[in-house]
Amino acid sequence: MTRHVRACIFALLLLTCNPLSAAVKERPNPRPFTIPAIHEWKGGKGTLTLSPTEPVTYADMRLRPVAERLAEDLSLTTGQTFTAKFGKKAANGGIHLSYKKQKELGDEGYTMNIRRSVNIEATERGAMHATQTLLQILNAKGAPTIACGDIADRPDYPIRGLMLDCGRKYIPLDYMLRLARTMAYYKMNTLCVHLNDNGFQAFFHDNWDETYSAFRMESELFPGLTAEDGSYSKHDFRQFVMEAAQLGVEVIPEIDVPAHSLAFSHYRPSLGSREFGADHLDLGNPEVIPFLDSLFAEYIEGPQPIFAGPRIHIGTDEYSNRRKETVEQFRHLTNHLINHVEKYGKQAVLWGSLTHAKGTTPVKVDSVLMFSWSNDYAEPDSMHRLGYHLLSIPDGYVYIVPAAGYYYDYLNIPFLYRKWTPAVAGRHRFEERDPQVEGGLFAVWNDIVGNGIAVADIHHRVFPAMQVIAEKCWSPDTIRTLESWQELAISLSEAPGINDLGRYPKGVVITQAEVTPNSTRKIKHIGYPYRVSFDIEAAAEQRGTALFRNDDAEFYISDPVTGRIGFSRDGYLFSFRHSLKPGAKEHLCIEGDNKKTSLFVNGRCVETLGPDKRQYPHNKQLTLIRTLRFPLSTTDSNVKSRVTNLKVESLQTKN
Repeated sequence: MTRHVRACIFALLLLTCNPLSAAVKERPNPRPFTIPAIHEWKGGKGTLTLSPTEPVTYADMRLRPVAERLAEDLSLTTGQTFTAKFGKKAANGGIHLSYKKQKELGDEGYTMNIRRSVNIEATERGAMHATQTLLQILNAKGAPTIACGDIADRPDYPIRGLMLDCGRKYIPLDYMLRLARTMAYYKMNTLCVHLNDNGFQAFFHDNWDETYSAFRMESELFPGLTAEDGSYSKHDFRQFVMEAAQLGVEVIPEIDVPAHSLAFSHYRPSLGSREFGADHLDLGNPEVIPFLDSLFAEYIEGPQPIFAGPRIHIGTDEYSNRRKETVEQFRHLTNHLINHVEKYGKQAVLWGSLTHAKGTTPVKVDSVLMFSWSNDYAEPDSMHRLGYHLLSIPDGYVYIVPAAGYYYDYLNIPFLYRKWTPAVAGRHRFEERDPQVEGGLFAVWNDIVGNGIAVADIHHRVFPAMQVIAEKCWSPDTIRTLESWQELAISLSEAPGINDLGRYPKGVVITQAEVTPNSTRKIKHIGYPYRVSFDIEAAAEQRGTALFRNDDAEFYISDPVTGRIGFSRDGYLFSFRHSLKPGAKEHLCIEGDNKKTSLFVNGRCVETLGPDKRQYPHNKQLTLIRTLRFPLSTTDSNVKSRVTNLKVESLQTKN
């Protein structure tokens, strides 16, 4: 053997036995990215590719709905067809669900073993969370491949959710059901629906009679109480509650009294307070309690209550404490309503107000859940010592009030990721995982009635907030830097089959040589920021002719009022200072983001509809938002103009 051959063999042996080289080869798989982060991960070696030819199997009929939903969602996520069936184990490349209670992980926890197949052990609730983890991993990778390893996961806080103000802004149930699906994807389990409220008097000539108010539920006991500009039938709302529950999301309906109650005094003026304003119910009026008892009972009594979940929110915030007698009356009503809803088997939920309304009249503590929103209205430590279980929803950190100029328009994601947990209730911080701190929520308050905010704009604010609140409510212990987390969070979708944001990779999304009457497109809308352009040979158009529309919005080439180019959504109509002239040939371009909508004609910006500030008495300012999540689904059948060279572009800077 020559010296050269011996040297080569020796070098090869060194390379093979090098500990560093071996360590690189044997390095376990890193923790996959999910929101919220997995609690415990033990990385294995290699990857598993799921096989659509192998059904999702379940060994217990209680897990059948979870398995069937997983199969549907896998089909949406991967583009391949998955099925589900009863079975004792998974084949190679398959997924198997086994029912198992695990004391150390609780009812929402689960284990997942990923080797030649995926094996999940959990209760129904835990299995639902496990499947969302699996779906998120696949979503982030963009292929039916998953890293091998072992997961043990569970939440540190049992309640994780969102409060949505539907009283001052009508929110359709179909959107809220999609929102519930997205919440479930991020393991959030509570949606509180604020069903009544009113605007500020200053925006309505300082006249309570003119001030906007709404109660969104159908009422048979009180005909005429239900809002005319948007409401929920009893049947539809109950169905929504039940369908959300199947997704693992509890809907907590709120009827807010005795403040924020202008809808009730508009319906029956004798109920309103002359001393504190018509948005306060008169607590000295003997009609008030019987009215409220009947109203609550309409939705929670009987074998199939409309409010079908285990909890109901009774409001009780921001009432005047000007006089001691008033405080005692407020406390009496609060206690009465707690006991009233408990008679029907519901747990009472309320806003913390008992520091603001400090008095001697006892208010029930046991089994009552309090929203800790303001240290001044309810000092958190005092409420904790009284024995209340708390939900952290501090106004200074987690309140979104769109386009209002106070609280947040968009939540401060970096601050929340680095500093906030459910243990932080305003200025007070509890020990993490305190058993009396049930969890946390964020809120969307539509305080400024008539400010042009669309449901699409609300969702644009909700989604990033949902991601960070979901992260911090599942576990306060972050495992990534903010920068890394934000970079990866962008890669996750809203949920399988849901794209309310209308978010697409940067670049051309759709082209169409000619947009013909009654034509359709594959996507419903394009979200912020976007560009939509086309050539048009104009013809005389009937007013109200939409070149593009979907269920939520219309883009007109002749709007219903002025005949100009414009758009409508959520009951608002906005027009540009441009009309089509029959016979003219023009290139039109519309650009939109979350602040404004612009029209360009032949390369020149004709008009930008941005925030429109309007001043009202008492230093009140309303900023009218004129945005458009651009609709694309269909074209009206009566379009006469010839439209060619349609190009729809996403202007996303990150995808």
